This record gives sequence, structure tokens and C-alpha cells, in this order.
Amino acid sequence: MQTVEIDRPSPEIAVVRLNRPAAMNALSMRMRQEFVQCMADAEADPDCRIVILTGAGKAFCAGLDLAELGENAEALLPMGADDPVAAVECFSGPVIAAINGAAVTGGFELVLACDVLIASERARFADTHAQVGVMPGWGLSQRLSRAVGVYRAKEMSLTGRFVNALEAERWGLVNRVVAPDDLLPSALELAKMMLAAAPGMLARYKNLITQGFGDTLASALAEEKRRADDFNHGVESDAIAGRRDAVQARGRGG
Repeated sequence: MQTVEIDRPSPEIAVVRLNRPAAMNALSMRMRQEFVQCMADAEADPDCRIVILTGAGKAFCAGLDLAELGENAEALLPMGADDPVAAVECFSGPVIAAINGAAVTGGFELVLACDVLIASERARFADTHAQVGVMPGWGLSQRLSRAVGVYRAKEMSLTGRFVNALEAERWGLVNRVVAPDDLLPSALELAKMMLAAAPGMLARYKNLITQGFGDTLASALAEEKRRADDFNHGVESDAIAGRRDAVQARGRGG
């Protein structure tokens, strides 16, 4: 059985599903390797513009496979080519997390690496690094505080307590919470809305936002202006006019 599955509801969208439901989709070494390959395949596919990441069964991802770690502590060493968070970051288009259940520690880090987070009412989030006795290495200590504020991040990481979906929404950790049966349909609907973007704009705009968020405001504004000057100089009026009607129709709810 494949530990990671890919569905293609359309050529432009790949649904990547972590598929070890009996182990709460814990990230074994084999699963990490398969996941990295799936994300690389999606990036290499010129038709694929959006990835939706979700889990099979009742959990999104329980983090690293602790049973495997108990037998081989080397699984904690720098992962290089088997780093699943780096694999998410290397996909140039949007990655939508459809969080169907618990996202814990390494699984939480995987969620935080995504671009848009949609949570089922059954989703829960926890950082148990301190309780397990290991340090995070996939960005949780930095991304979480930027998402929810430093005080809430310290509360989560130092206590290890679970935050439910509604609390996560109040904190701004997820974009929205939906009923379990609506999770994938909602993610697909959002993906289809994104596909209305002009060719090349999804990856280009995502990169601009991501790079600017990690910089100072002054530097980010300067970079935005530089890219706007470079790119907009080549935009043709006819191309804008051709897309205007569709944009206006969406604004009217059409």
C-alpha cells in the first residue's frame, strides 16, 4: 500500500493524501520519501498549479513515527532530501491544507508550511516537542508565533495542550472551519477560485507574499515595487480587457 496517494480531480489540481490511517498518518521514513517524491512530481507537472494536502482516516498527521524513532534515533537527524516541509515549500503554487483531524508536532509543522488552512470541525492542533523531549526542526518555533502571536505560541508549545478547530479559527491559525463532509469540497472550491488567476500569477504572487513576510516592511515594499515595475511594464492592455468581464462578474456574485 502506498503511504501517500495522489488524486487528480482536474489536471490543474492534485490532492495529496497521507495514507497511514492506522498509525494516524505518522511520518515514517518511507512515508517521507514518498511524500517528497509526490510533491516533486506535482512541481514537475506543468499542468499542476495547486496542491491540496489532507490525511486519510481520522487524523491529518501525528508527526514523526515515534515507534520508528524508538528503534532508530537516526530518524531525527537532518533529513535533507527526505524533509517533507521543504517539499511543501518547493512547490511553487498554492498548497491548501485540508485538515481532517489531529495535526500534532511534525504534522502541525506540515500544516504551518501550507499557504491556506481549512479545518474540519474535528481538527485539533498540538505541539508536543517539549513533552517528547526533542527540538523542532521544520519551522514550528518560528511560524507558529507569526501565525497566532508569541504569547499563544508559547502557551501551545510549552504546555503541549490541544487547540480545537474553533479556537484555532478565533486565534487566526486557520482560515475557516467547515463540517467534516464539506472539507474537501470546500478546498476544491477554493482551488477552483484560485485557478481564475491569470497564467503564471499564482506562483508569482505567492512568492512575493512569502518572501515579503520574512523581511522587514520597508524591504518588502521596495521589493514589491521593483517586481511591479519589471512585470507590469510587459502587461498588454488587451489582456487586461479580456479578463475584465470575468472579474466584474465574480464581483457581482455571478
